[in-house]
Amino acid sequence: MTTARALGGVRIAEFGGYAAGPHIGKMLANFGATVIHVESRARPDGFRMQYPPYKNGKPDLESSGCFAFFNDSKLGVTLDLKNPRGLELARRLTANCDAVVENMRPGVMARVGLGYDTLKASNPGLVMLSTCNMGQTGTRADTPGFGSQLTALAGMCHLTGAPDGPPMLLYGPYIDFIASTLGAAAVLAALERRRASGKGAYLDVSQYECGLMFLAGPLLDFHLNRRVAQRSGNDDPDAVLHGAYPCANGTWIAVSCWSQDEYRRLGDAIAPRSLAEWLAARDASAAAEMLQAAGVHAHAVNTMADLFSDPQLAAREQWRQRTHPVIGEHAYCAPAFRLAETPAEITRAAPTLGADNPSVFRDMLGLTVEEYAAYEAAGAFE
Repeated sequence: MTTARALGGVRIAEFGGYAAGPHIGKMLANFGATVIHVESRARPDGFRMQYPPYKNGKPDLESSGCFAFFNDSKLGVTLDLKNPRGLELARRLTANCDAVVENMRPGVMARVGLGYDTLKASNPGLVMLSTCNMGQTGTRADTPGFGSQLTALAGMCHLTGAPDGPPMLLYGPYIDFIASTLGAAAVLAALERRRASGKGAYLDVSQYECGLMFLAGPLLDFHLNRRVAQRSGNDDPDAVLHGAYPCANGTWIAVSCWSQDEYRRLGDAIAPRSLAEWLAARDASAAAEMLQAAGVHAHAVNTMADLFSDPQLAAREQWRQRTHPVIGEHAYCAPAFRLAETPAEITRAAPTLGADNPSVFRDMLGLTVEEYAAYEAAGAFE
């Protein structure tokens, strides 16, 4: 029996690249939406060539693990939006979609002829989401940048690191994931509103502003007390003990004690040794198990390899193996939230560049063989 898909029948066109836009499409595709990732051969998705890892360690359009990770379960097409025939097909595509997701710089979609006002003329119920660094308006709307610049701008880096050391950059697209998860929820809300009212919507998601949601405490402290939060390493003002500590075999453990009673339980568990001596004699996983049994908050610090062997993630089928035509076997990441009756699925590996042009434009949009050939001859698919 075929399992129902929560977003079955929803069709989404996706313009852009990297993480913030495509991650929205990935989540929606995993729950059944038909998501068409639009690139061009002249300007493919930046993850294809600019971010490792690559199969065999060499940048190649079809061997990027990073691109694959964000684009599973989608269809992939190529269109030259500067070519009148390519733009014509892009408009025909969006006219047959429920939603458009784009993460280009502000104004780019309008300049190429795919702005919301243009698209809704032929598709009044269209939902369109634009997400970029700063949002579509404001004095710095055109400011370019990537995740590392956003986390610095949003104040996160100022709080990360040792008190006497420099601010530490967080992993690149950290804020992208915050914005994309909120963006996916916004698209769903707009589609639900459309189902009730028939009205489309334009959604402007500022990644910068989304990142501020993770700083509620420091922001409130400044607003109320004019106190600027500072870097504190692994210390926590409310914990009796809070940090990451070395263990045997090069492993590390994170330990927190949130009351004097918990700190006493820690002392009883490691007596008569000091914490450093006790941990040095044990692997982090064994130490964590013993401390947890004593009622102490503790867990081993996982490496990337540990994540792929974690029995909890395996039990929830977080990693799904799919075969990519160039990369080969590839572990794809399922959404972290579950729907009991309509579960998520990784339906296919990420597409190679333009792999689904025939199926999308001929089978889905109804171009005849002759029409398709004419568009191809005109360079529409470049």
